[in-house]
This record gives sequence, structure tokens and C-alpha cells, in this order.
Amino acid sequence: MMVVQDALYIASREEFKDLFHIIEKKDDSYVIKHFMYVIITGAFSCGHNMGLMIGTLLYIRDQAPEIHKKTSLQEAIVSMSVAGAILGAVLGGSMKDKFGRKRTIMASDILIFFGTLLLVCAPVPWLWPIVVGRILVGLGLGIASMTVSLYISETSPVRIRGALVSLYGLAIIGGQFFAEVLAYLIYSDNMVVVHCLFGVAGIPMMYHFLWMLGQPESPVWLYRKGREEEAINVLKGLCLAEELDVEIDALKLSVKAAGESSIDAGNIVAKVKDAWDTPVVRKGLAVGIGVQIFQQLVGINAVMHYGPTIVQFAGIASSSKALALSLITSGLNAVGTITCMSIAHKYGRKKMMIISMIGIISCLGGLSVAFKISDAHAPIVNRFETARFGNGTCPVYLTTPNTASWDCRLCLDASSGCAFCFDSTNLYHAGACIAIDSTSKAVCHSQGKSELFTQGCPSNAPMVAIIFLVLFIISYSFGMGTVPWIVNSEIYPLQHRGICQGMATMANWISSLIVIQTFLTLTKAFGPRTFLIYAGFSTMGMLYIVWIVPETKGLLLEEVEEVLEAGNMFHSWKKPWPLEERAKLLPSKPYSNRLLQLS
Repeated sequence: MMVVQDALYIASREEFKDLFHIIEKKDDSYVIKHFMYVIITGAFSCGHNMGLMIGTLLYIRDQAPEIHKKTSLQEAIVSMSVAGAILGAVLGGSMKDKFGRKRTIMASDILIFFGTLLLVCAPVPWLWPIVVGRILVGLGLGIASMTVSLYISETSPVRIRGALVSLYGLAIIGGQFFAEVLAYLIYSDNMVVVHCLFGVAGIPMMYHFLWMLGQPESPVWLYRKGREEEAINVLKGLCLAEELDVEIDALKLSVKAAGESSIDAGNIVAKVKDAWDTPVVRKGLAVGIGVQIFQQLVGINAVMHYGPTIVQFAGIASSSKALALSLITSGLNAVGTITCMSIAHKYGRKKMMIISMIGIISCLGGLSVAFKISDAHAPIVNRFETARFGNGTCPVYLTTPNTASWDCRLCLDASSGCAFCFDSTNLYHAGACIAIDSTSKAVCHSQGKSELFTQGCPSNAPMVAIIFLVLFIISYSFGMGTVPWIVNSEIYPLQHRGICQGMATMANWISSLIVIQTFLTLTKAFGPRTFLIYAGFSTMGMLYIVWIVPETKGLLLEEVEEVLEAGNMFHSWKKPWPLEERAKLLPSKPYSNRLLQLS
């Protein structure tokens, strides 16, 4: 899944206590309550749009044989939102500074709404309206990803800032899961359902746009634009009276720090060059970008975006059953991410990623073996059963001279336009190889066959592969799902942190786009060995983490820089400096702009 920049923030227990205290109050906290509800609603809607295509791809594929027959079209439908998000992130970086955080967020709402409107109105066989709609949705999501968490951190009071950013990330995860649950609950062969799913995703964004009209602009942005009085008035509306002076001081410090850090950097190109010309930052980028790329090359977004399809690979023909089983993986990913966010401060970042990678590699290997064994025992194609379908027979089967050795796997691999019609109540019976069209499922059922297999073959033990899939998600969410984002927040000097995190995030999204755009093509070319390819990348990633990535838990920035400069794997397990040395570096003010890694 696409992760919004800085959304995976770990808030302290005290911050959540302060937030819940505000929620319970009934007097002077209306403004901040309303602000919180608007932010969570927007995050939930963004998450819903991120997870929308996971469930709806099966609807589109089942009802549009033209799309079903071409894996590249399916990949385009799924991946174009990520491509749009990459472009949106680039645009959002300049828009939020030029037009303000509030108006930029509202612009993202409009893009998402019109993108979903195009999806609602587009007839499914027409590919381009669907692709353009997904690009518009992605543009909006990309702009939001660069703006919303920044808007929260600049607008909310210090005492609950971390809790609000954490809730924002959790609401995105919840929205993704809700999209899949909704797709399962209203599954139907009627294409109206697909349009309803798209419509449900668009309506909340319009409400969010209207609610944002009543929200304040970021006081930090106002102050930078010379509108000091407006900025202070915003703080007066959001903060308690006793907090106001402290918040104003923090505002001035943050604006001053931002101004100092941008004097030498200039525009984005200059900032990138400035960061790259600094040796310790360059080494930090090698670490940060590396873990972000390998986070995607383990194949997580192939599993998340094509989860129902992978379940069908395991031998589950029914689309509704595939959706139901894929909910397990999505739910576990959400729970695992939340759990990891809560325990990451207790355990070493490097150790968590290595353990996570070991589990990922094992599960990917298990998945490949399970699918290979299933294919080796695929039911055969009976030519007499197949002949009963007449013109509905797979064309490749008809033109092949010798089909005596054909089984289900050969039928499906012969052409993306072929399917295996089979009586799943008896796994020892043969089946028929038929052509895929809008009536193939009904024709299969009319011949007394109970299931039409289009992705995988009937299996005696489909749950074995699904168990490996579940264990893969657990292994991923424990470490690689969250820790790379934490590492990227801890390895860069403050003056380079923004541009470096942006570069690492962009590398993550580009890698995600590559994985999503190639998964179905790889499975068509390599079959179960596709998961071994991901296992190979995961092995490379684990070795990269062992040799290159430093352990940052409990280290100050100076200690992290010392480790990076050493460039030695044995130094990457460095223990923190003595307390008396660390004490010299502690900030004297509670709102110092210097970030420490003390957890």
C-alpha cells in the first residue's frame, strides 16, 4: 500500500491521554475537536481510495473479458493511482508552499472527487476513462500525502500533535481495510455495484472539502508569509490560554529554523545537490533510500493489491471467497502495523528488520513451493468434456495437435482467454478447457460444473498457500512495514531532513509502481517462481541491512553520524555514548529545533 509521508508517527502515551481528555471535555475544546474530526474523516477517505481497486478489480475482470484477457490492462488499472501519486507528490511539494496548506488539501479533495466521478460514469469495457480516473485519484492522494501531516503538525497544539498524526495514519489504514470489507459485503455480478463502490469513495471527499472551508490555515505558513496577526489568531482559537505564549515561541523558532535551513539550499535541485555533496548525508541517503526500495521489492504491494488474485492462484475459484480470504491478509497488515508502531521504540530498528526479512524470505519460498506442488497435481483436461462446449472451447486447445497431456495449468497458461471448467465437489474428476467471455461462467454452470477457474487450478490443500500468505503479512508488518519509515526519520541532519525524506519516499513509491505494474506479467511468464524472485530481492535486502544499515535506537544525531562516517558493519551496532557526554548535547529549551533520537 501507498504510505502517506510522515503518517507512521509513534505518539507517546501522554499525548494520547491529552487527546482523549480533550474529546471528553464539553466546554472550550470544540474547535480542536472539529479539527480532529475533519482530519480523521479526510484520512479515512484517502485510505478508502487507496484500497478501492483491491476489491473492485475482480468485479471489472469478471464482467469485462477484454480486460481479463490482458494482464497489462489489469496492471495499468491498479498501478495508475500510484503513478498519479508520484506526480502529485512533486506538485504538492510546491503547492503547499505557494498556495498554503489548506487550499492545497482542498485541491486534492477536488481531484479525488472528480477522479471517482469519472470512474462512476465510465462504462467498464472502456479502459481509458478508468485509467484517467485512477490517475486523478492518485494525483489527489499524492498532493495530500505531502501536505496533510505537515498541516496537522503545524496547526495542532504541541501536547496532542503526535497523537493526531498517529490517528491520521491509523485512519488511512482503517479506510483501506473498510474498502475491502465493503467490496466483499456487496459483491454481485451486477456492474452497478462497481459504480456504487466508486461513488461511495468519492462522496466523503466532497464533504471533507466543505468541512475544510471552516478550518484555519496553517499558522506557520501564515507567519512565513508575513501575516503574523492572522497566525496568532489561529493559535488563539486552537490553544488554551496558558499554552499560547509557549506556542507562539515555538512558532517563531520553527519559522526561523526553516528560514536558516533554506538560505543555502535554494530550490529543490539545489537542496538535492547540497545534501548529496555532504558525505555523511550521502551515506544516510544510501541507508534511507535502500531500506525504502527493499521494503517494496519484497513484493508487499503485489500481495496487497492483488491479494484476491493470489488467493485464486491457490485454488479458490469464487471471487467472493477470494475477497473474504484476502480480508485476512489486509486485516493482519493493519493490526501488525499498529502493533509495530507501539513496540518499535522498545526494540532495535535493525534487529526488527532482519527478523522481519527472515520471515519474509521463508514465507515467499513456502508460497512458491505450495503453488508449484498444486500445479503439479492439477486435474487433467478431458477432451470429451471440452467438446460439449462446442464454439465455447478455448481456441488454442482446438488448434493444438496433441492435447492428451493437457491439464488445468496448461489450459490457463495457453492463453489468458482460456479458463478451466471443473466440478470442485470431486477433485479427482477431469474438467474442460473453455474460452472466456461474458457468458462463460453461466455456460460452465449449465454443463453441471460448479466452478470456473481463471487464475489458479483446483487444489487439495488451498489453505497451505493462504497460511504462507498470512505469515508473510505478519512477518512484513512486524518490521519492514514500519521500521524503514522510522529509520528515515532518524538518520538525517535537521537541515537536510525534509529533502532527504522526500527523496526516500519517492524511491519507495517508484519501487511500488514497478512491483504493481509487473506482478501479473511476471506470474504469467514465471508462474510460482515469481515469489522466488521476490525472495531473492528480500535476501539481497537482508544482507544490505546487515552490512549497511546502522542501528539508530537510543542514539543521538551525532552518534548516528559517527556510525555512518565509520561505514563499518561492526560499528553499526554501536552503543550510545555515556550519559555525561549525551547530557552536554541535550537542548536547553523544550522547543529546540534540534531532533534527538532518545527512544
